[in-house]
Amino acid sequence: MESEKLLASFISKSSFKNIPPEPLKAIKNIVLNLIGATIAGSAEAGCEAVVRQVKEWGGKEESTIFIYGGKVPAHNAVLANAYMARALDIDDSMLPGIHPGASTVTTALAVAEKIGGCSGEEFLTALVLGHEVAARMNLAADYDGFDPTGIAAPFGTATVAARLMKLDPDQILNALALVFNRSAGSFQSNVDGALSVRAIQGFSAQSGVISAELARIGITGPRNFIDGIYGYFHLYAKDKFDPGALLNQLGQDFLFPGKVVYKKHPSCACTEASTDAILFLVQETGLTPENVKNIDIKVSPHVYKLVGHPFVIGENPRVDAQFNLRYCVASALTRKKSSLKYFEEDWIRDPQVNELTRKINVSPAPELGEPERMHFRVKLKVITNNGDEYTQSVDHPRGTPEKPLTEQEFLECFQDYISYGKNALSGKNIDAITSAVGRLEQLEDVRSLIDLLLKKSKG
Repeated sequence: MESEKLLASFISKSSFKNIPPEPLKAIKNIVLNLIGATIAGSAEAGCEAVVRQVKEWGGKEESTIFIYGGKVPAHNAVLANAYMARALDIDDSMLPGIHPGASTVTTALAVAEKIGGCSGEEFLTALVLGHEVAARMNLAADYDGFDPTGIAAPFGTATVAARLMKLDPDQILNALALVFNRSAGSFQSNVDGALSVRAIQGFSAQSGVISAELARIGITGPRNFIDGIYGYFHLYAKDKFDPGALLNQLGQDFLFPGKVVYKKHPSCACTEASTDAILFLVQETGLTPENVKNIDIKVSPHVYKLVGHPFVIGENPRVDAQFNLRYCVASALTRKKSSLKYFEEDWIRDPQVNELTRKINVSPAPELGEPERMHFRVKLKVITNNGDEYTQSVDHPRGTPEKPLTEQEFLECFQDYISYGKNALSGKNIDAITSAVGRLEQLEDVRSLIDLLLKKSKG
């Protein structure tokens, strides 16, 4: 049980003054990006329905539902808020596919409100610790189809909730042990274009809040949830694990800032490299859909299984498009860019784009990455009608740690999200949000930020 105790102690005893500047800056970026993603995604399929449902469930008025307003129990507020935050798939992520911020940030804001407020320093500390725990649990796993957001992110949300609720080390250990029992989720949701992709994000937040609440009242979980005979390492790392990788330099070296991905394009991270590649060829060669005979794309086996299937429009066109490499490449080639509007149903059903997807072949290439782990590397080849051949390889797409967005590009993405949001807040609110996030450590109470996330807020 040594690993579990060390992790709980790290969460309990870490202080704001000992956190280096880099993780604090990373969290501020994650918070700002997440707010933009929530505003942009708040009117997407299922969002209003989930909001109605959590309001119908009723209960104690603890935490605010973003954009729509109204208060519900914290664990239900985060279900709705995280669902909205993930709706457009433009929130932060990490390899091999975990989306932590949409769950941890919504959890932090909901719990801060539930407990009667907290300072910006407390808020930032909880989020830094939550992301670090989620990143380390993610590092140890070998998912093979499990959705990392449903498996590792709940450890981050439980960390955030437990820290803000000021649980003691033993209670924190139980919160993590309980959330271990709620870890779940499959990438089949992504492949099938199901709205459960977004719901899993909400479940991850909800599980963290519930587990912390139960631990606070004395409910226990398995003490050996990490390296026990049926613990995390056995279930999600197939007994191939290095305990040292999980705890190495814990509290001294923060791993998560070097792993965060901010998307340049509004689709699954597995489609980003191919989108970069085709847009490069469009810019360099003047390539158009009319002169394309076929396009061959090679990706790692893991990426192929997730986004390499033929493009078929089902019940949820945006999800179908977000998680389909052929659509993303065909759309970018046709429109010479990738943007949020091109993942709306009318654009998705464009006959020209759909015809082009049938000229695109995607195949797995083991040399681009082992089957069990996600790798973004891509080799793209275009054959034109007159026999010309263009090739482009991308090892790291824009927005990954190896090729990060510039500060200007990051802010441009945020502004795009705000402009896109059908439930857009006032310009005065947006300016106030940007200012507040930039000085989070100075806020006396982060609930002032929540007030700005309502359509009727006066800012």
